[in-house]
Amino acid sequence: MDQNLTNLKNEALAMIMEAETTDELEQIRVRYLSKKGKLNNVFAELMETVEDKKQLGQVFNQAKQTLEDTLEDKLGKLSARPDRQEWFDVTQPGLDIPLGHLHPISQAIEEITQIFKGIGFTRVRYPEVDWDWYVFEALNFIKGHPARDDWETYWIDYPPSPKYGEMVLSTHTSNGQVREMERVKKPPIRMLNIAKCYRRQQDVTHVNMFHQFEGLVIDKGINIQNLKGTIDYFAKNYYGPKAKSRIRPYNFPFTEPSFEVDFTCTNCDGKGCKFCKAGWHEVGGAGMVHPDVLKAGNIDSKEYTGFAFGWGIERTYTLKPGLKLDDIRPFYDNQLKFLEQF
Repeated sequence: MDQNLTNLKNEALAMIMEAETTDELEQIRVRYLSKKGKLNNVFAELMETVEDKKQLGQVFNQAKQTLEDTLEDKLGKLSARPDRQEWFDVTQPGLDIPLGHLHPISQAIEEITQIFKGIGFTRVRYPEVDWDWYVFEALNFIKGHPARDDWETYWIDYPPSPKYGEMVLSTHTSNGQVREMERVKKPPIRMLNIAKCYRRQQDVTHVNMFHQFEGLVIDKGINIQNLKGTIDYFAKNYYGPKAKSRIRPYNFPFTEPSFEVDFTCTNCDGKGCKFCKAGWHEVGGAGMVHPDVLKAGNIDSKEYTGFAFGWGIERTYTLKPGLKLDDIRPFYDNQLKFLEQF
């Protein structure tokens, strides 16, 4: 029975020795050593009938190893022979290698950063996994606020801090507000915090993980006019000179007064069209920093005032002129046909 394997090995060895090209060697390897090759097929048949399976296994392994070693040795010899190398034209132009580019969201982050740097904002980065104190408590969220519910927020299974409470995946970049006050200690503050945020939401305008940019300005004499002027400056620099902004009364725990921010539709210049319906697009929230938040950051609210805004990068980017994107989820599907357009 063992002789069958030995004969097969000798047959393959003879073919290897006679091979003249690397292609022939590859054909021999597939024929004899592949998963469905002759050596494996004969071995499987013998295992069903032979009694001394251990000895048969040893013969099989030796035959296989001999063939692999001989193949490798012959391949090295053929590759080293100049007369056996494939013809190569050194004057032929090289192949163009596809070049990638920044993801559209990364492009948006860079552009937004440069716009705000132009008016004195400093780019910072704060934790995306943070304590309840910075994400909610210091920002004036009451204990029973819906944002602190398990159905809205991802809480981390980690031992709570006696001082800062439980750990959470930050739902917004506003967790950087009090951290920036603690870092600077004394105003003026002009912060731009860009980071990932996490919420239990998934639809055409929301994803579980998204990017947000947070602006925070604190100084003496800061008022709503400063906030509105900053928003207008961003709109005209990001969407074009015809872009306008508006603020509408709203309610956020960490600002008073609070506003929703809208920008004019870039497709119809605010006249109203099928895309925008009424000429405006909502981008996020803004407002004057609540005195309780200033207090949490050890800032005297009688001497200093400030404003803050936080908008989603994806939502803000989809309003760029000409894009007409009504679904942000394709940004994270990793489809090159989509991403190569940006």
